[in-house]
Amino acid sequence: MSIQATMEGKLNKAFSPERLVIINESHLHAGHHHHGSDHHGAYDGTGETHFRVRIVSPVFAGMSRIERHRAVNELLADELKAGVHALAIEPAAPGEQTRW
Repeated sequence: MSIQATMEGKLNKAFSPERLVIINESHLHAGHHHHGSDHHGAYDGTGETHFRVRIVSPVFAGMSRIERHRAVNELLADELKAGVHALAIEPAAPGEQTRW
């Protein structure tokens, strides 16, 4: 199973979101230097290392922005340890305005 699919399953189970979009942005980071890159030290843009998580969940109601980010980061800690280098999180509660 892909890292993206694993993250999607965990987020669905933990937050029962009204909306969930996980965008693999790894290709946007080609040429950047990361651990696990090619022998020249530059990331080639393939794989699953950079993601954007857009999630609307009732669980976030009453939580601060930092609490929401912490909840998602803690849930996905294993993926972050296993090679996800960047996780952009855009959390919202139902009824809150989103830019997406």
